[in-house]
Amino acid sequence: MSKATYPLKLPESVKNAARRLAREDGVSLNQWIAAAVAEKVGVVETAAAFLKARAGEANPSSMLAFLDNAPDVTPKLEDAI
Repeated sequence: MSKATYPLKLPESVKNAARRLAREDGVSLNQWIAAAVAEKVGVVETAAAFLKARAGEANPSSMLAFLDNAPDVTPKLEDAI
């Protein structure tokens, strides 16, 4: 596995929290950050794949036709923008 370096600038509070969590896990800060980034990459890629599969052959123009049939009512006060 090849490795690349990347200069990472974190707010001090985030770095301190990451350092504490790494210590609790018994790993280096570098290992902990690498694992956290890998976890985030996995989550984002999984979500993208799920949403793409869920959308299937959906077509935005089909949604517009659906919305054309929605009743024209004033939103509730708590839903208004």
